[in-house]
Amino acid sequence: MTLDVSPDSRSGQDRVPLYSAEFAADPQSTYREMRHRFGSLVPVDLVPGVPATLVIGYRTAVQILNDPDHFPADPKMWQRDIPADCPILPMMRYRPNAIRTAGAEHTRHRQVTVAGLAGVDLYQLHRTVEQIAMPVINSFCADGSADLLSQYAFPVIFATINAMLGVPADIGGRVATGMAQMFEGGDTAATGTQMMEDALYDLVRLKQSEPGDDVTTRLVQHPQRLTDEELMNQVLTMYGAGIEPMLNLILNTVRLMLTDQRFAGSLLGGSLSTRDALDEVLYTDPPMANFCTTYPRQPILVDDVWLPAHQPVVISMAACNNDPAIGTGDFLDNRAHLAWSTGPHGCPAKSPAYLIAQEAIDQLLDALPELELAVPADELVWRPGPFHRALAGLPVVFPSTAPLVVPGN
Repeated sequence: MTLDVSPDSRSGQDRVPLYSAEFAADPQSTYREMRHRFGSLVPVDLVPGVPATLVIGYRTAVQILNDPDHFPADPKMWQRDIPADCPILPMMRYRPNAIRTAGAEHTRHRQVTVAGLAGVDLYQLHRTVEQIAMPVINSFCADGSADLLSQYAFPVIFATINAMLGVPADIGGRVATGMAQMFEGGDTAATGTQMMEDALYDLVRLKQSEPGDDVTTRLVQHPQRLTDEELMNQVLTMYGAGIEPMLNLILNTVRLMLTDQRFAGSLLGGSLSTRDALDEVLYTDPPMANFCTTYPRQPILVDDVWLPAHQPVVISMAACNNDPAIGTGDFLDNRAHLAWSTGPHGCPAKSPAYLIAQEAIDQLLDALPELELAVPADELVWRPGPFHRALAGLPVVFPSTAPLVVPGN
């Protein structure tokens, strides 16, 4: 494979584009070529004209993620020079939340987020996913075919997050509409963002007046007393961090289980479990492939490379997890990966995320044990983009099945 590069007119340096369909289709080959040509730090373009450094060395990534003084996550200085219509700006721009802040501001938001999630009852969450998943399966199980992205994974994840956050149906509907417009991009993106933010402000005000046993209420009542703007942004972050990564984790794991005989056999009683498949995907093909972005305060020398001040440094969890310098090839029961990040910005929702993904997959495969891909695996399409490892759809077929009996109905 020849590494696709584009010249950077400002520096004369070749940069690898992370937005191409070719990269989306076969990222691991690109990472191998990157490692051969550049070492642990790779000059990339996130989108045309937006340069960054991609970290593909495991030890270098751990060093950076544990050094927030030199590598803060606050993008305010960077975004001053980014055009307002840049397609990745909404995902990367400053927000007063635990992901896009540094120092004392980050600590404050992080404490509130961790406390809000710590109150999640995992036993009840297990029941919640079951109660949500079964009616969704019933909506297509008699058809004999489905797209698991639009017909299963998305509605199950969205409804589960709504339940965790205590979102009533009317506000949830507005959030869904706004989110759909945001994903469409173009002229509708700004309208969708505003619609979603307005809905979440209404959710915050509802929980201030009518508290419940949910994450949003715990955010509102935390002793740090975040402002309404801060509260709205914490909730918005939970949707962003919950839906896209969880969607990709579930679909990528189901794809592995349907295409790899070690797991395919387990659908009918084999030895490897859904949890094994989840761990392997998190290690070898994580749902957020390149993320955990930081912005050096000043030029800094790392691995004999000068990183510019305020330019994004993006951790490639997918490449770092597969770094030959640390890789053993043994993924089962090995959770020393970076899919959840590490350091002060490590994901605080690992336990509920694991539970939701595993329960959603188990419910699906228990109900439809003869599930198969509707197309050859190499014909599945991966969505281009610098950050995610995301299928455009996961079409499946199965014997037509009678609707399940939903507990409590």
